[in-house]
Amino acid sequence: MATAERVDLRQYCLDVAHRAKAASERLATAPGELKQRWLLRSAALLRERRTDLAAANALDLAAAPGFGLTPAQVDRLRLTPAVIESMAVGLEEVAALAEPIGEVIESTKRPSGIEVTKVRVPLGVVFFIYESRPNVTADAAAICVKSGNAVILRGGKEAAHSNRAIAELLAEAAAEVGLSADVVQLVSTADREAVGQFLALDSFIDLAIPRGGEGLIRRVVAEAKMPVMKHFAGNCHVYVDAAADLDMAERILVNSKCQRMGVCNAAESLVVHALVANEFLPRAAAELSRRGVEIRGDERTRELVAGATAATDADYAAEYLGPTISVRVVGSLDEAIDHINRFGSKHTDAIVTRDQDAAREFAARVDSAAVIINASTRFNDGAQFGLGAEIGISTDKFHARGPCGIKELTTYKYVVHGSGQIRE
Repeated sequence: MATAERVDLRQYCLDVAHRAKAASERLATAPGELKQRWLLRSAALLRERRTDLAAANALDLAAAPGFGLTPAQVDRLRLTPAVIESMAVGLEEVAALAEPIGEVIESTKRPSGIEVTKVRVPLGVVFFIYESRPNVTADAAAICVKSGNAVILRGGKEAAHSNRAIAELLAEAAAEVGLSADVVQLVSTADREAVGQFLALDSFIDLAIPRGGEGLIRRVVAEAKMPVMKHFAGNCHVYVDAAADLDMAERILVNSKCQRMGVCNAAESLVVHALVANEFLPRAAAELSRRGVEIRGDERTRELVAGATAATDADYAAEYLGPTISVRVVGSLDEAIDHINRFGSKHTDAIVTRDQDAAREFAARVDSAAVIINASTRFNDGAQFGLGAEIGISTDKFHARGPCGIKELTTYKYVVHGSGQIRE
């Protein structure tokens, strides 16, 4: 890229960020009713413009072979009438959520007579980088604006036409109801250097959220000058305890692994207590094999499961996102917890047991964003947790952890009321 073009790119990114910052300052005091009207109008426009959205999407679908997209990726790119309706319904569901901004989290009156109140406020500006799924454009915008934040959207080039059509519609709805059209901006250049430019603008952008492959996320973490909400991988475990109901364990394992294999909360690893391995592993392996899942295990697993191949440490740490699972037989709950904490990704880990003491020990010691007792790992999801919507799942411990909904896109400030007090 020529020097002049670099200057132009820097200036473009700066202009976008500056407009987002200005819009966020106005949005911070916008009444909840105004944001609700924007969401409902946006939902209506999605339905009204179905034909236009389909036409824009057709351009992306026609270009998909040139980007080398797999059939599964093309399927995620496709805006069917059902997907468009789902987007509209999603906006309406976010509109129905309680207004988070201005919520009094706690309030105390001090001996001095001052009243100290902790009040929920927006973060400001979110830079959201995501894969080629155009429905995410509407979802992310809805969650950010509902929580009082302006958002800069950087979608994949494979969905450029679809994303532009959706973003223009959202900006149009904002202007109609009296919000700044700059509360939602889509980055218009496919230049990868633009990401780095935005990640350096911490004076304007308060949070970066990458949603995509591990390579993208690690790049964002390395370059960002502002905080990053992320998870690197989803190596989720199901541990079948010595006191497990084995019928329940089989159902949970199969659902955790097979309901959708390419998502971050799908199980990638199975840990089984030695006392139930003889009975459980052959039947579980048969059910997984019937669904095309390859098993890679330790020596005891290979003794019990015909066709299982040897697992390495890399297998135990892997996020397969497909029809492979690692298996380890352990001699104790302690050994299971140690294995999960060593090889896991701090995302989602489940125990199947009828022993409440074992369940409590597992929940207390497994260092993950979500620990699940006697249920599928697939439940680690904003909608399933009752958050109404989510912008992603965080494995960090600060500032947000687990599924991140509208409250996780807020912070707080202390507002102190006095009546003339001075500190002695």
